[in-house]
Amino acid sequence: MARIKYTKNELKKQKEALARYKRYLPTLLLKKIQLQTEIRKIRIKEDELNRAYKENENKLFTWVQLLGQDFKLTSLISIVAIDKEIGNIAGIDIPVFTGVRIDAKEYSLFTYPHWVDRALEELQKLITLRAELNIIHKQLSLLSEELRITNQRVNLFEKVKIPEASENIRIIKIYLGDQQTNTVVRGKLAKNKIKAKQE
Repeated sequence: MARIKYTKNELKKQKEALARYKRYLPTLLLKKIQLQTEIRKIRIKEDELNRAYKENENKLFTWVQLLGQDFKLTSLISIVAIDKEIGNIAGIDIPVFTGVRIDAKEYSLFTYPHWVDRALEELQKLITLRAELNIIHKQLSLLSEELRITNQRVNLFEKVKIPEASENIRIIKIYLGDQQTNTVVRGKLAKNKIKAKQE
């Protein structure tokens, strides 16, 4: 706890600080709730994407295995770019997935079996889902870190700053009250001494 001065100016400073903390705390609490809500929504979306990814992956691999041929489908397809925008949640800039640009290479219809077209479509779906999941993980990471910092600030205000300022105000008021009482008592004593000398 920092040392305080027992003056009216310090009392005023402490009251202003307390008012500022109490004014800022609801904003922090609102931000905390908003971050928790968004994280919950993103986790639900993450679960849906993970489920879709697993289903598509199982479908693709089961289907390819049934055909009994081993082709390097990944050599026919490559990611050009992952498109994203910047979104804002509770003042935090986060990436928002908008799509994937995929380059499908030309291949000979005579060299590859007829099912390769369908397999490439399924592979593109998997690539898109994986890219979106990566962006979701980045969002969760950024928002979780901001939530951690916001929680620390809320705790700082609720458990340290507000009680500290309130206690400082109480102590200063007691001290100033004692000083005022002492002044009144000294004044009365001085008055009584002056009266006694005059008599």
